[in-house]
Amino acid sequence: MYGISGSSEELRLFVFHHAGGSHLLYRTWPGLLPDRWDVRLPDAPGRGRLADEPPLDDARRLAGFFLRRLGADLTGPFAFFGHSMGALVAYELTRLLEEEGRELPVWLGLSARGAPRPQGDGTRRHELPDDELRVHLAAMGGTPLEVLHEPDLWAMFAPAIRNDLRLVESWRPRPGAAPLTVPLAVYGGRADVVVSPDRLAGWEEHAARFQGLHLFDGGHFYFQDDPAPLLRLVTRHATAALRAPAAVRPS
Repeated sequence: MYGISGSSEELRLFVFHHAGGSHLLYRTWPGLLPDRWDVRLPDAPGRGRLADEPPLDDARRLAGFFLRRLGADLTGPFAFFGHSMGALVAYELTRLLEEEGRELPVWLGLSARGAPRPQGDGTRRHELPDDELRVHLAAMGGTPLEVLHEPDLWAMFAPAIRNDLRLVESWRPRPGAAPLTVPLAVYGGRADVVVSPDRLAGWEEHAARFQGLHLFDGGHFYFQDDPAPLLRLVTRHATAALRAPAAVRPS
C-alpha cells in the first residue's frame, strides 16, 4: 500500500475507535495516510491490546485515561480523528486539554457523531434485549456477523458493546461551553441509521473554525469497504490546518 500524497508536513494523528470496537477496523489506515504522518491507533481499556484492563463507561473518565496514557505524545503538531464513540472521545479529550491549559491538537476530525445536545441523545440502546440489540447492530454495520450470530462470541463481546453504548448515551455536554478554536471537520454516511446529516451539521455551532460537513454514500460505517475517499479528505483538511498561519493556529 502507498500513502496518500499531497502532504509533506509531519503530523501525529490519533484515531479513536467506535463503541464496542478496537483499533483493528482502522489497522490499514497508517498505510493509506501520508508517509510523514505518525498514525496512532489507541485502544480503550477492555478491548484490543488493553483487553485485560477494566472498561470505563464515562466519556470524561475515558478522556482522562487517554490524557494520562498519551500525554507524553500530545505535543505538536498532533491531531485527533474519532469515529462514533471515538468522536466523542476526541472531543472530550480536546476539551480536557483546553481546560488544563495544555497544547491543543492542530485539527479535529469527527465522524458519525451528532453535535452535542443538552438532553443527550435520547436513546437507551444499551438496555435493549439481546435480540433487539443484535438487529440494531446489524443495521449499523461494523460488527462482524459471526459476533451477532454465534452465542459464545456474543456473550464475549456484548458487555463491551453495552458498556460503550452506555457511555455514549449517558454523556451530557458541559453547559455554556464556548465553541472550540481547533479547526474541525465532520464526516458521515448519508444512509446512517444512527445519526442524521442534520445532527452532524449541528457541529458548526460548536466550532469557531468549521471545515464543513462531508457526506459519503453508505451507513454508519460508510468507510468500512474502502476508507480511501475519507482519508483523502482527512489528509486535505488536516494539512490545511497545519498550513494555517501560526497566528490562527490553536495553542
